[in-house]
Amino acid sequence: MAFSDNSRGVGTWAAVLVLVLVAAVACGAASARDKNKGKKHDGPLSPTTYDPQISLSPLVDKVSPAVVNIRTKTTVRGMQGMMGPEGLFEFFFGNRPRRGDPFGRTERTLQAAGSGFIIDSDGLVVTNHHVIKDVDEIEVQLADDRIFIAKVVGSDQRTDVALLRLDKASGLPTVEFGDSDALKVGDRVVAIGNPFGLDHTVTAGIVSAKERVIGAGPYDDFIQTDASINPGNSGGPLFNLSGQVIGINTAVNRNAEGIGFAIPSGLARDMIEALKNGGTVVRGWLGVVPQPLTDELAQVLGLPDKGGALVANVQADSPAQEGGLKAGDVIVKIDGKKLKNSREIYPLIAGFKPGKTVSFSVIRDGKRKRLKVKIGKRPDDDEAGDSPTGKKSTVTQTPKLGIQIDDLNDNLRRRLGADDVAHGVVVTEIEMDSPLRKVVRKGDVITEVNRDPVGDVASFREIVTKLDSGDDLLLLIYRRGAWIYQVVRL
Repeated sequence: MAFSDNSRGVGTWAAVLVLVLVAAVACGAASARDKNKGKKHDGPLSPTTYDPQISLSPLVDKVSPAVVNIRTKTTVRGMQGMMGPEGLFEFFFGNRPRRGDPFGRTERTLQAAGSGFIIDSDGLVVTNHHVIKDVDEIEVQLADDRIFIAKVVGSDQRTDVALLRLDKASGLPTVEFGDSDALKVGDRVVAIGNPFGLDHTVTAGIVSAKERVIGAGPYDDFIQTDASINPGNSGGPLFNLSGQVIGINTAVNRNAEGIGFAIPSGLARDMIEALKNGGTVVRGWLGVVPQPLTDELAQVLGLPDKGGALVANVQADSPAQEGGLKAGDVIVKIDGKKLKNSREIYPLIAGFKPGKTVSFSVIRDGKRKRLKVKIGKRPDDDEAGDSPTGKKSTVTQTPKLGIQIDDLNDNLRRRLGADDVAHGVVVTEIEMDSPLRKVVRKGDVITEVNRDPVGDVASFREIVTKLDSGDDLLLLIYRRGAWIYQVVRL
């Protein structure tokens, strides 16, 4: 009986103690909430501002007001963009006359959506070039539902960057650029945009890879992320955990899930400054066609490793030619920067102002040389070189190599798109047992063999007759607009 009485007493005191502790914890939590109530996150965020494992909301609250929804309108005539009932009618029976239009013309307004972000309180907005390309009207809607008409300040197709200015805007929220070079694979990132028209959608992930080449152009240098990026995200920002823009979301891989790409801020920032100051981007130009180095090429050329870029071709009258660069040179440093691969050349040269003299360190015939090259202004892509006259076609078989070749003439130049190729022989047939079968294709123009220029069929045969079994054969080939070195052991 005494045991029962004591148990009740102990239980009563324990219950009282638990209630006291619960009350103390509740008071402490309430005090903390009161202390932080209404507190604003001023200035750039840092990972120490909050615990990202618990919530990303402080970051989102900070940067979302500067993320915008971009809506565009384009007027088209006829069937373009129409595959509804009226479009199908016109597809089979021709344009149906509009009421009041005796010529039967039809017009439709195509609408599209994208994303962007504000970098200046007076209304400068960054987005993708493809979001605003060839559109008639641009509307920009802010997170607070304000709508502005926007005009294009400047746009650059090669890097897919565009700059807009909002009409009659001031005092707008902004975000700032961060350092994309400081990103590491595995770092957490946040994307905010307008996928499928869903305003201010937030997705999070990590940096999956850097320096990705996806075939978009010579300035490919994308950040790959698994943060969900969908149509409509284009032009929107990719943030680090400090709330800084470290990329512009620009591409999705439609054949895979969890793969998106963003233009690094380091590249975009330079383009935006140029657009802001002049409306156009002026790039430096060298005039070489670089090629990646393989283990086989590095061995044949006597190089210590694959670092650097092999010069496959030097354009006539280019800064590279005037500065002394030659096909077969391996560029290992530009302006003191060591090249890891050939992809680095285009963005690096593009960043130099035309007229700047830049030092080049190259390896030529196994020896290191230093050259000074005055960077030029990049010409239009459609500029072609000289088109020398051709010779009479003389198809010749080379039994030792198992191929048939022909002199490069004007007719073959036109057919192969090789107007800027001054000399060489064209591969017309390749035998099944040819030792060149894996490296040469029909239509290739061979311009060099083991660094000796090939002028015609006769000079090619003269070089080949000196080769023995087991010799390495280094060929310089022009193939469908590209210059490449290929190596094969006979």
